[in-house]
Amino acid sequence: MIITQILERNARLYGDDTALIEREPERAGRRRITWAEFDRQADAVAAGLLKMGVGRNDRVAQLMMNCLEWLPIYFGILKAGAWAAPMNFRFSASDIAACARIAEPRAMIFGPEFVERLGRIKPDLDSAVTTWIFVGPEKDRPEWAMPLADLMATGGGARPDADISLMDPAGLYFTSGTTGKPKAVLLTHRNLEFACYVENRHHLQSRSDNFLCIPPLYHTGAKMHWFGNLMVGAPAVILRGVKPEWILEAISQEAVTVVWLLVPWAHDILIAIESGRIDLNDYRLAQWRLMHIGAQPVPPSLIRKWKQVFPHHQYDTNYGLTEATGPGCVHLGMESLHKVGAIGTPGFDWECRVVDTDLKPVQNETPGELAVRGPGVMREYYKDPEATAAAIVDGWLLTGDVARADADGFIWLVDRKKDVIITGGENIYPVEIEDFIMEHEDAQDVAVIGLPDERLGEIVSAVIQLKPGRSVSTEEMLEFCKGLPRYKRPRRIFFDEVPRNPTGKIEKPTLRKRYREAGLN
Repeated sequence: MIITQILERNARLYGDDTALIEREPERAGRRRITWAEFDRQADAVAAGLLKMGVGRNDRVAQLMMNCLEWLPIYFGILKAGAWAAPMNFRFSASDIAACARIAEPRAMIFGPEFVERLGRIKPDLDSAVTTWIFVGPEKDRPEWAMPLADLMATGGGARPDADISLMDPAGLYFTSGTTGKPKAVLLTHRNLEFACYVENRHHLQSRSDNFLCIPPLYHTGAKMHWFGNLMVGAPAVILRGVKPEWILEAISQEAVTVVWLLVPWAHDILIAIESGRIDLNDYRLAQWRLMHIGAQPVPPSLIRKWKQVFPHHQYDTNYGLTEATGPGCVHLGMESLHKVGAIGTPGFDWECRVVDTDLKPVQNETPGELAVRGPGVMREYYKDPEATAAAIVDGWLLTGDVARADADGFIWLVDRKKDVIITGGENIYPVEIEDFIMEHEDAQDVAVIGLPDERLGEIVSAVIQLKPGRSVSTEEMLEFCKGLPRYKRPRRIFFDEVPRNPTGKIEKPTLRKRYREAGLN
């Protein structure tokens, strides 16, 4: 059953029940739609696109901040038989243009935040884009774009009749680009359907669950976790904002049961509680059953602190990547708290192995590249057969992540291959050092990078973001790091903000460039 059919089933069975709630705390805004309204809006978008000549196998770019319209538009694109091509809302005008050259979208659906960026590159895109659709207040609409309402009215309320099969292409997703330029990942309807089963099997959502969606919807992570609720017709809350108070208010007021957080947001919540800025007695949180984290390595110290504050919470972590249709190819499991720090075991209907450079499995505890195989593996890197052939070998997706497996079969993420530091001929894996430094009571976030060194090739350097109001000297932190083996200890300490992208990954290329250009190498 493709995901548009799951939506249609929910509309039939639970039509008047709430499907989506949008909360915008900064403006005290709250909107909601039912499953029937969700499905009708998706039908209207699809019928409008088909009337405009945008249909089967055409690409439709979606450049929007999280909002109530996001998912109905996405499902409408799929119902038209087109490929949805969501774009990162942080993309610069040149990034958008580069992605558009690959996707060649027939239509561009965008919000008010992107008018200026798109205006600058519109002449370059007009050869491909025939329809510009604006989602937002009329006063902000550029004259060269039609309102979303007009597009939805164009189809006359008819249910689209696009011929869609399970193996057809469905989505063109651009990787986050933390280690280089984004690639275009082509996902099929089968990939998306499988993500629904994986998420629901892992976290056991029922119709009584309510999922809080905070991360950007353009990314596979947020949507594919929500797919577990879609599978059973359960509601979700789209929260526009990440302040700890806003997160806890949404959980309390909307009776949220499942929350997916990124590492920085979990830290922020704990810091707000620790400082006394937040009093948990002000919120109704008893129904909150599961906190899970993904998108980046999770410091074990964070989860230990979390369980002290929220002892009744189930906890899970999920490993995934865009090329594997988001999270779930490896997951810890809610029953495996004793293995916190590991990313887990193969997810539902997934296979995993750790391999050497010849793609042969390595022994337990030996670092190698993590490879995964299952129905969630992408079809290809669109228009890049060489990269596809390098990434998918005999059905195995090579993730580019260094991992090791323990004697119990649990996989531990060591680091990105491109982030490994080679100092004096030794391979140093930053995640291990980051986890160690996060044990310091004043550390809020840590990024460990390699900086050039004439004698050693690279030296270990730590960028440490302290908790608000805390002060630690370089000497004190170097003394703390003596708990590490000598060759793993940072040679340089910088106290600075740790930049993360919208999905929580540390932007290490940004840090390496910053400190190299500052002459600190």
